[in-house]
Amino acid sequence: MDAERAARLDALLDRQDIVDCLTRFSRGMDRFDREVFLSAFHDDATMAAGPFVGSPADCYAWASAMHELGQVATHHNLLNVTVEIDGDTAHTETYYLFVGRNRDESNWIAGGRYIDRLEKRDGAWKIALRTNAIEWSGMVPTMPIPFADVPDIFGNGAPARSTDDPSYQRPLVNRRAPHDPSKA
Repeated sequence: MDAERAARLDALLDRQDIVDCLTRFSRGMDRFDREVFLSAFHDDATMAAGPFVGSPADCYAWASAMHELGQVATHHNLLNVTVEIDGDTAHTETYYLFVGRNRDESNWIAGGRYIDRLEKRDGAWKIALRTNAIEWSGMVPTMPIPFADVPDIFGNGAPARSTDDPSYQRPLVNRRAPHDPSKA
């Protein structure tokens, strides 16, 4: 393999590691998994999120309490990601779409960008500084959750803000009986 291709592959692997890091933040917050959330940050990292400025551990405590009090479900969806790598430092801009199902049955939606400086230390990319550019928000009309009336809809596990969520099941298996509604 020529040197240019090897360098491109190294850059691609670094970029994927960075995107995986950014994803851990979202998954950790939505599943209330503190360990996964904190795995996205260096221990000495700083977060600036809304009114909060401080450590990732303190931000997790503040944000998870806020989401527990306000919502029954949250989705921190990551969209376009720009990654600029310069040695062991990277800068990213990640567009996001936040959706929360509020305890009062309303739905809150917001969008913005996470702007991060990541550093590669001991071979691992993690966030050293995150700032959150919130650009808009609003309420979405509430509708019933689709298929909630299907008797075994949660046969493979119900969504949970914990490690009880089906996404943690290993190996993932289907426990629902075959059923094709078009043949009913």
